[in-house]
Amino acid sequence: MTEERFVGFAPEEIDTAAPTRSARLKWVVVVQQDLPAGRAVNAAACVAAAIGAGVQGLLGPDAVDADGSAHPGLPWAGCSVLSAPAAQLAAIRAKAAGSDGVLVVDMPEAGQLTRVYDEYLEVVGDTVSDALNPLAVALVGPRNRVDRIVGRLPLLA
Repeated sequence: MTEERFVGFAPEEIDTAAPTRSARLKWVVVVQQDLPAGRAVNAAACVAAAIGAGVQGLLGPDAVDADGSAHPGLPWAGCSVLSAPAAQLAAIRAKAAGSDGVLVVDMPEAGQLTRVYDEYLEVVGDTVSDALNPLAVALVGPRNRVDRIVGRLPLLA
């Protein structure tokens, strides 16, 4: 059973004119450092999609260019994409899962090894958490908590 936790911005907190570092919440995506580029990007995109859907107030308003074409809103509070060795990534996920107010979204390796979502659900359901081998973990939470969890990891190269 999973515990539902609300993580997001109240309307009065959204300030698209402020620097991203002033946002109350911080968003990071940590990707397993030895993944080939295509798999790393896939894992990061998948966890980002779940974060975008699950964090209220994360996306800014649509931008309209000089020709009048709309470009859907992007995260106004920013997002850092970092890298870590596989063992450290699993430890980050475990530590974040126990941190109040931090939303954790992970991409277990099964997400890239299966081609049918129901098969993915079955594989994950038959695997203990410690054996899921996360390829990417996204965190959104209070800036100081997220910083303590990820430390000084390097940007994904």
